[in-house]
Amino acid sequence: MGAGGWSPGRLDRMRRVLTGHVDSGRVPGLVALVCRRGEVRVEALGAMAAGGGSMREDAVFRISSMTKPMLAVAAMILVEECRLRLDDPVDGLLPELAARRVMLRPDGPLGDTEPALRPVTLRDLLTHRMGFGILLAPPDQYPVQRAVGELELCQGPPKPATPHGPDEWMRRFGTLPLMHQPGERWMYHTAFDVLGVLLARASGQPLEEFLRERLFEPLGMTDTGFHVPPSALDRLTTSYARDPETGGPALYDGVEDSQWSRPPVFPSGAGGLVSTAADCLAFGQMLLRGGRHGGVRVLSRPSVELMTTDQLTPAHKARSAFGAGFWDSRGWGLGMSVVTRRDQVGTVPGQFGWNGGLGTSWYSDPAEEMTGVLLTQCMEGAELSPVEADFWTCAYQAVDD
Repeated sequence: MGAGGWSPGRLDRMRRVLTGHVDSGRVPGLVALVCRRGEVRVEALGAMAAGGGSMREDAVFRISSMTKPMLAVAAMILVEECRLRLDDPVDGLLPELAARRVMLRPDGPLGDTEPALRPVTLRDLLTHRMGFGILLAPPDQYPVQRAVGELELCQGPPKPATPHGPDEWMRRFGTLPLMHQPGERWMYHTAFDVLGVLLARASGQPLEEFLRERLFEPLGMTDTGFHVPPSALDRLTTSYARDPETGGPALYDGVEDSQWSRPPVFPSGAGGLVSTAADCLAFGQMLLRGGRHGGVRVLSRPSVELMTTDQLTPAHKARSAFGAGFWDSRGWGLGMSVVTRRDQVGTVPGQFGWNGGLGTSWYSDPAEEMTGVLLTQCMEGAELSPVEADFWTCAYQAVDD
């Protein structure tokens, strides 16, 4: 047994189990990484694309909603510098959100509204409580969903991207009423696109530039950004959606013609980043170590502790729909999920992180001093996929101390 306290034989089980998912055709390939007490194990399995070359450890993946925790750290950097405050209204920098109207029913007419009881705050954005988000309903069923589509705000999977720059996107979003009163309930996704615009205005820099200078470069996250430069396109995996008939992969985004092969018009704070397993490890380890990575301090320990503490009340969870049973064992901190109750081998109270809908997952666990990263190139839904579930089971069943 090495410094990580793993059982070598049990850790080998991870490779066998995940290879089974590749061989079955569920995913063309994947990179799985676990790190405990500084000891790292990486498995690169399968292919970069269906029928393509072998998967690389440094392969670049579209991490979709794993973007959100990175935006949250960026926000807290500005909070620590007193350039933003958690409970101040954001409409000073986002005047498009001033004097909000709120729909009486999210499935009702857009014009059937009442005044917002209070302004939207930064805390509302970080906790998905701004009062607007993705509705768990068939597309275009309600007027507000149709309006989002007509305005080309592109809520949902990150392809296709909105054709509007941040200011125009914000102007268009500001024409819509909120679906719920600010602070009332958790609604997923949209708040982090708004947060990206806020961070750019608060920092006085384009979002991608601010993230690179203040977060990615200090952590050595050289492959994380909103697009893949030409020199790294050979490391970008092909992305797939799940074919509803066969259950196998269907092309979602290629490589040379990838949406991520060029800088986006709107850098999506809700789901626009690409990254690698090594970069995600650096990010997860920084949070696990209380805001420090190597000789670099990104955040203070108290800020990390705040981010990784459940911010939702039982009333919020009772009013907020997501995956079946999600709130039974989880809460939401600032920009990421927090495990509140052990209900699986691979879920430990205090564990924090998040998944990406294009097939990625990251969590860090202070109790076990462990970080895990799983990157696949197959889109999944809100439920934990079999590949993700088996990865986390295999990571924790290998603990041998």
